[in-house]
Amino acid sequence: MNNVRLALYHRDHEAGLGAFTLPEEQHKFTALPFEVIQNALERKERHPIVILGDEEPVGFFILDAGEDRSEYSDNPNALLLRAFSIDHRHQGQGYATQSLLGLKEFVKQHFPTADEVVLAVNMRNAAARHVYLKAGFRDEGRTRIGPAGPQHILVLGIS
Repeated sequence: MNNVRLALYHRDHEAGLGAFTLPEEQHKFTALPFEVIQNALERKERHPIVILGDEEPVGFFILDAGEDRSEYSDNPNALLLRAFSIDHRHQGQGYATQSLLGLKEFVKQHFPTADEVVLAVNMRNAAARHVYLKAGFRDEGRTRIGPAGPQHILVLGIS
């Protein structure tokens, strides 16, 4: 497994993130980095995070501390994980699982008041749900209707 780490977004990551692609069956469930990064950079409560493999961008997501998280959790110290993607060229190499396994420590270091990460995964996206559960997220049985249909709400405790 290549050296995997999480990093706060920096302009140096822009070119690598701009080259991301996703197959259409995945793109209907998540956004490409270039589709959401500008909005995230304009909102102080949204934090773009880059997944690096050997210091090259291989994945991306946003940690959101804004009001949207109340749709997923009653916890005022929760962070909402959104727009998680792994570049198509790097899928199947363990980057998603490795990055999510490092999420607790990353959150403790950069967001010390957060004690939970929540996310919604489409019920038709079984592969993504499996990766989240494998990385320690819990399915507590809560659901919601998202833009592409019903979603499971998953929770990762940070302690």
